[in-house]
Amino acid sequence: MILKDKHIILGITGSIAAYKAAYIIRGLVKKGAEVQVVITPAGKEFITPLTLSTLSSHPVISEFFSNRDGTWNSHVDLGLWADAMLIAPATASTIGKMANGIADNMLITTYLSCKAPVFVAPAMDLDMFSHPSTQQNLERLRSFGNRIIEPAEGELASHLVGKGRMEEPDKIIEVLEDFFSAQKDLEKKKILITAGPTYEKIDPVRFIGNYSSGKMGFALAEACAERGAEVTLVAGPVSLKTHHPAIKRIDVESAGEMYQAAMTAFPSSDAAILCAAVADYRPENASEQKIKRETEREMTLHLVPNPDIAASLGAIKREGQVMVGFALETNDEATHAEGKLKRKNLDFIVLNSLRDQGAGFRCDTNKITIIDNAGGVTSYPLKTKREVACDIVNKLVTLLK
Repeated sequence: MILKDKHIILGITGSIAAYKAAYIIRGLVKKGAEVQVVITPAGKEFITPLTLSTLSSHPVISEFFSNRDGTWNSHVDLGLWADAMLIAPATASTIGKMANGIADNMLITTYLSCKAPVFVAPAMDLDMFSHPSTQQNLERLRSFGNRIIEPAEGELASHLVGKGRMEEPDKIIEVLEDFFSAQKDLEKKKILITAGPTYEKIDPVRFIGNYSSGKMGFALAEACAERGAEVTLVAGPVSLKTHHPAIKRIDVESAGEMYQAAMTAFPSSDAAILCAAVADYRPENASEQKIKRETEREMTLHLVPNPDIAASLGAIKREGQVMVGFALETNDEATHAEGKLKRKNLDFIVLNSLRDQGAGFRCDTNKITIIDNAGGVTSYPLKTKREVACDIVNKLVTLLK
């Protein structure tokens, strides 16, 4: 069993969904996991520690000191013991404390000491979930590497009713199983990833660029590294940070610089995921000084093509290497993507459309279709970019085996 002998900390907070924690414990224990419950004082108002300790076969931890003999509960030792920490249900209050390091209870101090992956299952009403502060806190948790577990769009009986509802216990356990089963499936693999935009200088203060934030490429880098890969991330000018130590980041600005970095890294790579939004053209001559406006006079820029990174790598791809491309389209999406797949010698291409709400540049979500060179087409619902990254990496793994 995948979860056999895994050490799981289950954090329970003051939500009406706390009763579902009993089902989570029972499911985890049935699959062979050892579960230690840490509950907030508010959580005890919704479910009794006696029920939880009976199911987990461990005393429930709530306070820093035991009520029985004054023994100190070490959040540091507990954080080191765990293979994973799951907070389900997670209220808006707890999510806010986690995002901002407010360590005023045993659960948050354990979270801050935990060296293992952390999974968070939000539980609150729609208005609280949709509030900008809650969404900002969730995004911050994601940026820390935490995994947010939410019901998929297609599984909600109603989009308005379902948002904020805690995912069902069996689905939460399934997420943990998927994580542990996939942990090392890219071990000893070297993955090249390009991410973000490129800036093509007009003069020292102006450039030609695009709206890419780099979020999709950075999510892919983290996902590959978490699954054991050694990642080379060639990043255009973005403000994002990397978190996993197995990611080697190379910062570039122009398409030419990205081309050189990719061509250098690709021969020793097992796969390349070309997620960057590379400028197709650049000014033929960039001014060394700021161009001054001359009243009512037009300015003409002569543009020349940039090197085609995907086509260049595809031309030198050796047997056994895998190449993944991206196609962001506005019309005739499938036709354009399939053409790019063949022209550039890709193994599969990730298609998304600017006509789909929540997909494309600057969004925290994406909606993709994967088209492979064997004619396979798989469409996915709208998901967070971290979840989309997992779908893409799952496809990549099947080709690297």
